[in-house]
Amino acid sequence: MSWTDDRVELLTKLWADGLSASQIANQLGGVTRNAVIGKVHRLGLSGRATTSRVKSSRPRRRPSQSRGEGRTSYPTFGNAALKPYYDSEAKADALPQPVEEIHIPPEQRRTILTLRETTCRWPIGDPSEEDFYFCGGSSEPGQPYCDHHARVAYQPVQSRRRSSVNRPTLRKIAGGAR
Repeated sequence: MSWTDDRVELLTKLWADGLSASQIANQLGGVTRNAVIGKVHRLGLSGRATTSRVKSSRPRRRPSQSRGEGRTSYPTFGNAALKPYYDSEAKADALPQPVEEIHIPPEQRRTILTLRETTCRWPIGDPSEEDFYFCGGSSEPGQPYCDHHARVAYQPVQSRRRSSVNRPTLRKIAGGAR
């Protein structure tokens, strides 16, 4: 398809009328939206007539106008409709639990070269520092950590707490039954 003078004139008129590139491509026929956009740029047609779209953006809210003043807002992942049910639980679970450090006697401490299959490989300190060492406590064969550090490393999976949420209420919110 070539751009004849008639087609270019029609393109210019439709562009000035505010039609989108897709609408112009449909009216011209035999041309794609991208071809229309390319021709518009080559012709230098930047100004457009008013369109049906709103020209001004919505005014942004000021912080004093924001919803839920005084509340802490957490990012929502997954289904946003269920956020109110999990917000109170998320606040309690969001803080990491402190890890109880145990005293490791100097004779139990190991370096990377003195670790064995049945010694705990839990790193303690900063590896770039001189006083870095591994726990060295006894561990079961095939397990990397002693009992204490295994409890720290392998946390139980948190339940999704859906059992605590009333299912009929969720169906009412979702607008249907199963």
